[in-house]
Amino acid sequence: MIKNGALSSIFSDTFASMFANLKYHLLMHLIIFIWGFTGILGKLIHLEFYQIVFFRVLIAGTSLLLFLLIAGKKIRIKNTASALKVIGVGIIVVVHWLTFFKAIQVSTVSLGVLCLSTTTLHVSWLEPIVMKRKFSWIEFLLGLLVIVGIAFVSGNINTSHHKGVYWGLLSAMLAAFFSVFNARLNRDGIPSSSLTVYEMLTGTIVIFLWLFFQGEINAGFFEMTQSDFGWLVFLGIVCTSAAFMLMIEVVNKIGAFSASLSINLEPVYTMLLAIFILHENEQLNSRFYFGASFIVVIVFLNPVLKSLMKRKNAIG
Repeated sequence: MIKNGALSSIFSDTFASMFANLKYHLLMHLIIFIWGFTGILGKLIHLEFYQIVFFRVLIAGTSLLLFLLIAGKKIRIKNTASALKVIGVGIIVVVHWLTFFKAIQVSTVSLGVLCLSTTTLHVSWLEPIVMKRKFSWIEFLLGLLVIVGIAFVSGNINTSHHKGVYWGLLSAMLAAFFSVFNARLNRDGIPSSSLTVYEMLTGTIVIFLWLFFQGEINAGFFEMTQSDFGWLVFLGIVCTSAAFMLMIEVVNKIGAFSASLSINLEPVYTMLLAIFILHENEQLNSRFYFGASFIVVIVFLNPVLKSLMKRKNAIG
């Protein structure tokens, strides 16, 4: 039984803990808001999905590499084993993006986003293994609740789009893997800038080789309008290299689960941006507002419940 004084102390420590990491949570939501442009850019850029992914990692990797070289920052990873791990994560990142866009191509955007929401569930069991911490049933249950919210935001699922479900679920699992692995590599001393550069350049090489052997690399592959080029630069620099590098730092501070749970707000931000940019007001109904509100509540409930449980365990 927790007494009133102890209960007051719990809430005091809870909010103190929340505000201590407030700047990281605010930065994280700014990054997620920027990522919300990705879906919009998918409509504004008139290229195939694999072209968008290729130019995205190419621009992100080269721009960040040039910036770090000019700034005199060291990006070399001296440990060969660690470098190989980073390269492996880079492959996971690019395959995640390819499978996600593939899911959208063979089904719908709503179905792709809904499947991607299962990332939280994967993180809830993967992070304890990789980061050597105790499994949390609270995180697992919150992950299930987030999927309920995303289901309301995304609308009804067309059961005929089975291929989209397979690709989307694979993409979600890959997203969980690179999120947790990056957090572990960053905690082990590899700077987020080095992680981002190596992973983006690895992704560029991997997708180039894949497209080359598929016979997609030709003169027409690099043809685009000035508008497409401008949006690709924005996607590669702002939405990818800068946001990706900052998110690694944030995940290291607040944990992969909290980050992945909040990332589920990305489709909400995307739909809100679509109101002003693409005028898609007619697609938003009571289902959207209920689902979005539900997700927001779950996101903010996560740190409160975790702090309450931590304090309760400490009291015994």
